[in-house]
Parts: sequence; C-alpha cells; structure tokens
Amino acid sequence: MHLSEFDFELPEQLIAQNPPTVRGSSRLLVALPNQPIEDKKFSDLINYIEAGDVLIFNNTKVMKARLFGQKASGGKIEALIERVLDEHTALAHIRSSKSPKTGTELIFDGEIHATMLERVGELFKIHFSGSLNVYELLEQHGVLPLPPYIERAAGADDDDRYQTVYAKHQGAVAAPTAGLHFTDEILGSLKDKGVEFAEVTLHVGAGTFQPVRVDNIAEHKMHSEWFQIPDATVSTIQAAQARGNKIWSVGTTSLRAIESAARSGSLKAGSGDTDIFITPRFEFQIIDRLITNFHLPKSTLLMLVSAFSGSLKIREIYQHAIEQEYRFFSYGDAMILGRE
Repeated sequence: MHLSEFDFELPEQLIAQNPPTVRGSSRLLVALPNQPIEDKKFSDLINYIEAGDVLIFNNTKVMKARLFGQKASGGKIEALIERVLDEHTALAHIRSSKSPKTGTELIFDGEIHATMLERVGELFKIHFSGSLNVYELLEQHGVLPLPPYIERAAGADDDDRYQTVYAKHQGAVAAPTAGLHFTDEILGSLKDKGVEFAEVTLHVGAGTFQPVRVDNIAEHKMHSEWFQIPDATVSTIQAAQARGNKIWSVGTTSLRAIESAARSGSLKAGSGDTDIFITPRFEFQIIDRLITNFHLPKSTLLMLVSAFSGSLKIREIYQHAIEQEYRFFSYGDAMILGRE
C-alpha cells in the first residue's frame, strides 16, 4: 500500500483551533456497517449502545510536558518530555540551535536544573536535580503541549479542556481525544442504561503526530508507547463477549492497547510497550465499535480506521464530513465506526 492512498484535501477552516464552548456538545457522525451515514449530536451516543455493552476508556492524563529555558552556555532550548523513567529522569525531545552533548547543563524556566545524560535515538535522556520529582516539576513549571496543527499557545482553559474528565495516570503528551467529548452527565446516563465501563492506560506519545515519510507504508517504523491492561478489564470484556454484547473502544489509543494485548489470539492483562501498526488487512480480535475523532491525512491513525471500517467506507465518511463541515482533529467532532 502507498501513502497516497491515505491522502485527502481538507479545507483549513475545518481544523478545530478551540474546543466546543460546552464539553459534550460536539457533532457525531454515525457510520455503522450496511447503514447510511447519520449526522447526530454526541449526546445521541446513548441510542447506539446497548445495555451490557462495554465502553473502554484510556485513563491516561496529559502532562504539562513542555519546558522552556537555556543551556548553561546561554543558547535557548525547548524540551518536550516524552516519557518519565523515574522520579528524576526522563526522555525528551529537544529543540535548540545545536543538540546538547552529554554532560550539558540545562536551566529551564522556574530555576529547574537538569543534565543531559545521553542520546537515545531521537530522544535525550535528562536528569533533573532538586527535591521535586519530574511530575511535580512539570505540574508547577511546564506548559501543556497542544498539537502542532493548533496555531496558538496553550491557555488556562486548555488545562481543563485538553484533558478527559476521567483522566487518572500522568504520562501522556497528547490527549486521547475521543474521550474529550464525555461529560460526567453523559457517563451517568450511559451507566444508568446498563452500559459497562472498563479502563486501560496508554500514555500517548508525541509520535502520534509524526508524519509517515515513506511511500511504501510497510516500511514505516511505528513509535512505541507504554500501556497497561488491568485484570478487571479483561474480565469485563470476556463476560460481555460471552453474553453476546459489543466491545466499544473510546478512541484509537484504547483500541491499540486492547488489540496489542490480544495479539496472541486471547486478551491478556499486563503492561509493556507497543508499537502496533494497524493497517488494512489487520485482523481485529476484540473491538467491535470505535468512537473516534477525524484524523490527519496520510497519518497512521487514518490507516487504522481504514483497517477497521474499510478504506472505501472511510473515504465516503471523510468526504461526507467535509461536505457537512464537521470539525476535524483533536478539538473537533466525533464519529462512531463499525468494523468491516
């Protein structure tokens, strides 16, 4: 398969630069197998989920992962923390006029002192000094890392709106954006209907925004992300499958975590890294329905939804969304997809 097969023209004005005024008020495109596309509101989701179905949420929490400062020698520097390794050490993307060498002292805003320990591929291993751990330093002095296609700096509202209402475990540098539509009221209505909830954790990395740079997508090297599947989630899913209910993934990150844990043919609890690359002809083991936002042209996530619902169906869906002026990407509208 070639990269050009996953391209489309998107009018710039459809790229959402801000969240909807009220959380949960987004539009919802419904595209289920053998049914016409429907244009709904996100609150209509409850009409498509049956009692006993399972919704899987990614409970990762976005870190204020961006730090600004300078090298001890004076050159400006910007760091994006990709992964926290322990209380004082992290892997980071670094932007500066020259890449820092091993032993370079870095001084970030807030008088945060760090040392570059070593290069790890495209990332830099950094050790932070002082009594605060990395998460505490970021919470006090970091800046929320909005996606690159949002052409403004993060504001105070983003600290709340670029975070799901059920976020628990810090570690992501990007939000699991399908979850941004859910409110406590919507969750309560679903629970009252008898819908069951299950959680996974997948810490979304900055690689989710990296473009595919090869024409033959089989040559693309997927970024790696840490995930965890609790025993309770496995039990909930297996019980629902046994009684014939559907398994719904809230977002592509929940889907990637679950399908990674089921690659052997059966779903297993545990944790680890995944670099699963889902493209057409992938055989899904667990997920029946997917709630997701609209994705970037030529992106691995567009390839994933093409694998899930079929490339022709996704082209039809995206064309319809553009014609109906749905809002795209992280702060945009949502859709329900069924498996091909």
